Amino acid sequence: MLLIIIVTLLAAVGVAFTLFLVRAAAVAGQLKLRAEPTIFAAFANFLDTLGIGSFAPTLAWMRLRRLVPDRWIPMTMLAGYTPPVFVQSIIFLVLLGVSVDLVLLLTSAVAIIAGAVIGAPIAARSPVRTVQPIVAAALLTAALFYSLSNLGLMPVGGAAAGLPVPLMTIAVAASFVFGVLLNFGVGNYAPTLAMLSLMGMNPRLAFPIMAFGAALAGAAASSRLVKLADLDLRIVLSLAVGSIPGVLVAAFIVKEMPLTMLRWLVVVVVTYAAISLLITALRKPPPALDELLEQALVD
Repeated sequence: MLLIIIVTLLAAVGVAFTLFLVRAAAVAGQLKLRAEPTIFAAFANFLDTLGIGSFAPTLAWMRLRRLVPDRWIPMTMLAGYTPPVFVQSIIFLVLLGVSVDLVLLLTSAVAIIAGAVIGAPIAARSPVRTVQPIVAAALLTAALFYSLSNLGLMPVGGAAAGLPVPLMTIAVAASFVFGVLLNFGVGNYAPTLAMLSLMGMNPRLAFPIMAFGAALAGAAASSRLVKLADLDLRIVLSLAVGSIPGVLVAAFIVKEMPLTMLRWLVVVVVTYAAISLLITALRKPPPALDELLEQALVD
């Protein structure tokens, strides 16, 4: 019964957040979809639902295509990919939720939401040279997890559906940190999966926990970011619209496929994008306008 209530409330919040995005785009005069991000989002979230992740490929793609300024890439992606994560969360809860420890599910969700809300203004006010190395680190971390997965070195996990109190406390604290990092484009799926597997949980049961927390945290953070950051809401809506079909196809039609070669391809792409970001961040910035004026007056 509690699971039914959770799923119903989750669906209501997901619909409300999506309507919020549509209304914000309408007010800004950006209620128009763009083909490229719509198509790419369908592909990325198809892979995300199968377990390969969507954040790192999308970060790399946006960086390589220069669709969004570096500073706004993580926040654009977080806002656009929150509606499909609601869909993923509902699917995972319906399929696997009965077996999940609801105390762990709810406490982890509260922690990641708190972290996301606190991290949103920090990310929105951070200068681009602060965001670039963080995004690069996120990409390199994702590349590491993909490589470990392909090499069979990821923790295999156990059979537990929940955690003892000491380990649960650690998991909840880590979820808060993951919530803060969501605003900088660091996805919570891979680190959460690795952490819970190392703690002895069944890796399959990590998916409802990851998606449930990510959906609510993404909605909480994005509701603030839309007001704080100069996001291109056309791209945000395109990501949202394209993602949902990708999730549904992966969850109900394909279900599973060999992903090893795709992961290696993602490793190459995201590593290249990370190095590019680091080079840009370390490059000497152009002189500020006021410095140029001051020099002109001296001359």
